[in-house]
Amino acid sequence: TKLTHFIFMIRCDILKERMKGFMSTELMAPRKNKRNKASMAIAQAIIDEYQPQTAEDMQEALKDIFGPMFESMLQGEMDSHLGYESNDHGYKATDNRRNGYSHKTVKTTYGDIPIDVPGDRDASFDPKVIPKRSRDVSGIEDKVLSMYAKGMSQRDIADTIEDIYGFEISHETISNITDRVVETADEWQNRPLKKFYTFLFVDCLYVSIRKEMETKNCAVYVILGYDVNGIKDILGLWIGEAEGKHYWMQIFDEIKARGVEDVLFISMDGVSGLEEGAKSIFRNVVIQRCIVHLIRNSIKYIPSKDYKGYTAQLKKVYGASSLKAAVAEFERFKQSWGQYPGAVDVWVRNWKHVEQLFNYGSAVRKVMYTTNAIESVNSSFRKVTKKGSFPSEDAVRKALYLRITELYKKWNSRPVSNWALVRNQLSMDDKIQARILKYENF
Repeated sequence: TKLTHFIFMIRCDILKERMKGFMSTELMAPRKNKRNKASMAIAQAIIDEYQPQTAEDMQEALKDIFGPMFESMLQGEMDSHLGYESNDHGYKATDNRRNGYSHKTVKTTYGDIPIDVPGDRDASFDPKVIPKRSRDVSGIEDKVLSMYAKGMSQRDIADTIEDIYGFEISHETISNITDRVVETADEWQNRPLKKFYTFLFVDCLYVSIRKEMETKNCAVYVILGYDVNGIKDILGLWIGEAEGKHYWMQIFDEIKARGVEDVLFISMDGVSGLEEGAKSIFRNVVIQRCIVHLIRNSIKYIPSKDYKGYTAQLKKVYGASSLKAAVAEFERFKQSWGQYPGAVDVWVRNWKHVEQLFNYGSAVRKVMYTTNAIESVNSSFRKVTKKGSFPSEDAVRKALYLRITELYKKWNSRPVSNWALVRNQLSMDDKIQARILKYENF
């Protein structure tokens, strides 16, 4: 069409101008107006030709010129492949010739567009702009994966694609797209880990998986780590029948085999035997019970009308400025709430986990006394697990791995909040500092 030819000529002019710029050695001032004359001319040509009145009209105009543009690019690829242009009657170094066209419809972000693809006699032409057997140039796979990672069902994804892009995508296609992630997820799960982590947070969530004609609740074990620079990483996902110390031991063995040599702190809830097992693998690790979990365990013995006063006095204990102050507050706490011996006993049995907090600065204490960091991760996971039961463990891994990729984008390799102060307070302990320096470059 005349419009396509006009656009092609302008693109050639743009390339010539760019080449002149590359050849010039003079420094040029940065262009303030990014819309150059060529792009304005193209826009004006589209408006003159189609006279759009609405945004929808403009979308249709762009859709109409996409086909000729794709075809022009394919013709350029064919020229390069054969070594001569169309209608060139001169000598040719090859016996291969153009051989008509094949018709195909491609999916774009503007909808389905029919195009004619040039062919050659020996069928050696392999176009790059629209590869053979490819009918989708919309980048739809990335969009499907992103929507799946955000917890959308296959039905919702299919409906959204049709509403926005104007073409149908089957549930089978969506499943095939997301299934390709499984291999990548397996590689991620088995990747080498760093030799040293300052903090590990361990927790478990439960998902429903259909197995042998019945649905079972299975435990998904998760470990979140902070490296020496305060960068977050999820070390892996493990699926088991139920949470227990023996399975946790296998997990710790695995992360050691994947390269982890030393850990400063592990924050956890109260799985029986986990502390002893973790220390048998990482001899110098400090195991910290999550204070929030202890609060939840103890308020089971407290009437709801007393929750507020009870938790306020507890905060004075674990939030004290020093161990001496914490001990004094704990004595007052026991006297005030002695009428609820079950609640008090939770803290008496776990006092060592409160006491050891005061071996470190306040910034370090705030990191180690709660598993909120990993509970936030699990909360993100529940956005994709709440859809219902999964057909297999692979389906769970696929969904959670895609969610992890979203978390990585959010974290963006930035250290956790207030990490500089945490790092300085850790360095005040000579033994800890020596362990950090040993692995700082790893």
